[in-house]
Amino acid sequence: MSCHDFRTMLIRLHAQFIKELLCILRDPRNRVVVFVPPLLQLLIFSYAATLEVRNVDIAVYNQDTGREAQEFVWHLEAARFIAQVHHVHSNTALREQLAQGKVIAAITLPADFSRSIAISGSGHVQVLIDGRRSNSGQIVMGYLSSIARDIRFTTDTLPVPETSIAVRHWFNPDLDYLWFIVPGLTGTLAFFSALMITALSIARERELGTFDQLLVSPASTLEIVLSKSLPALVISTLLAFLMIAMAVWFFRIPFTGAFGLLLIGLVLFVLSAVGIGLVISAISMTQQQAILGGFVIGVPTVLISGFATPVENMPVLLQWLAQAIPLTHFLIIIEGCFLKALPPRDILDHLWPLAIIALAALPMAMIFARNRLQ
Repeated sequence: MSCHDFRTMLIRLHAQFIKELLCILRDPRNRVVVFVPPLLQLLIFSYAATLEVRNVDIAVYNQDTGREAQEFVWHLEAARFIAQVHHVHSNTALREQLAQGKVIAAITLPADFSRSIAISGSGHVQVLIDGRRSNSGQIVMGYLSSIARDIRFTTDTLPVPETSIAVRHWFNPDLDYLWFIVPGLTGTLAFFSALMITALSIARERELGTFDQLLVSPASTLEIVLSKSLPALVISTLLAFLMIAMAVWFFRIPFTGAFGLLLIGLVLFVLSAVGIGLVISAISMTQQQAILGGFVIGVPTVLISGFATPVENMPVLLQWLAQAIPLTHFLIIIEGCFLKALPPRDILDHLWPLAIIALAALPMAMIFARNRLQ
């Protein structure tokens, strides 16, 4: 390619880039739709999408009138995660509370609870957990076990052990769930933004009737793909920066990593999402099909990426599939940069998979777009 041809290509590419930006941002409503919903979702989901258990009700059937049993109930009533303790007076009422979903846990204190503590220094209670809410039930069980371990009964005649366990939480000392969920939401919302913007690009051209003009234009397939990719790359990267800024200044999450490496990872991540979105757009005939295709790809991607559940807990096949998902690698990068000051070597271990995914997705989009142009 001569210098003149290259300069001509850049002029055409610049014109198509400006045209794509105007198509996305010229309408004030489009600007609102592109930027406002992801930022609002970050605010709402950060507080709503939490695995912490709070404000739950439990039922207690206390058959013991001793001080130890009463002290155990007092600790339950003082627990911050419990909204209300329902006192019942029979096993039937206890099980009804659990069966009707009014409580997540039902506790029975036997009649010899206080006497067992006075004699042997330990007592036993029965805890029934609502298995319909298995994850929350397991967390509540952990909270209740922690309460039982921390109680020091006044009548306990056994000596307190001289050794104890001191627990320190690295990277998140207060176990603030926002420190974990906000960086993950930033990556997830940036992925959906890039995916949907590009998924609608070629489909929108078809519905508006301007796609036929590309057939008679001097623009090559590479120029068309680049002109569709660059606006989405710029907008999604800017949106991700806004969400990162909110995480630092609004949510007060410490940023301890290297911003330059995060920027490189973000660009490669958005390029990967753009390539996937262009493939969806190229095979979709209407914008409705493109939206549905975006959700068909996007929702399983989020579920398998490790955003909600660890990848290590999944079957081996899904673990391998997760390595081909760009969100899997970017979540490790952004969460590590925020909380852990992830070493550059560890970041590079996840940058090259993002580069490979981007290099595979963009040529695939070119192939599908070329078939459509022909």
